[in-house]
Amino acid sequence: MHISDGVLPISVALGSGVASLAIAAWSVKQTANEDLPKVAVVTASFFVSSLIHVPLGPTSVHLLIPGLVGVLLGPAAFLAILLGLLLQSLLFQFGGLTALGANALMMGIPALLCGLLFKRLRGDTQKQHVLVGGLAGGGGTLLAAALLALLLASGGEDFFGVMKLALLAHLPVFVVEGLVSAFTVSFLFRVKPELLAQQLGAAS
Repeated sequence: MHISDGVLPISVALGSGVASLAIAAWSVKQTANEDLPKVAVVTASFFVSSLIHVPLGPTSVHLLIPGLVGVLLGPAAFLAILLGLLLQSLLFQFGGLTALGANALMMGIPALLCGLLFKRLRGDTQKQHVLVGGLAGGGGTLLAAALLALLLASGGEDFFGVMKLALLAHLPVFVVEGLVSAFTVSFLFRVKPELLAQQLGAAS
């Protein structure tokens, strides 16, 4: 789910870039130095998971994991996603530099919202953690697909068909990512629960 260079109107691309830089600066401030190794590991996981694409008509689907990134990193999630997208653009030409801001907003905002959801509702038991983690994982993909639709719609009527197909194509991904996130949260709750604490910088 990457928007390529030249798809969005210039005004939308520029506005997205400015907004993305502002949120990224805020995300950096929320990240303590001692948490950078955790951010690096999650960024690498996001980078790798997004590389495996399955073609579907004029679009393609792949694991996105913005919800899981938000669950693990909280406010630092936007920074991790922006770095992952930048590396994908530079190394594999996924998306594009002019569309980097839009792609970062498309996946970074859902990550932040899902991270906040998990922090507020996770409760104290493993069952609560797993349930909310699964909802956050699937919800992140659903929100990202919705933002993709809005961004593509800004390009005009020619993109409406692709927009609808992209939303439908990611419905199975929504289920898979919910299951992946639930499993990951369940595993971490048992072996290293402190990784779910989101104690990052000033946002803890």
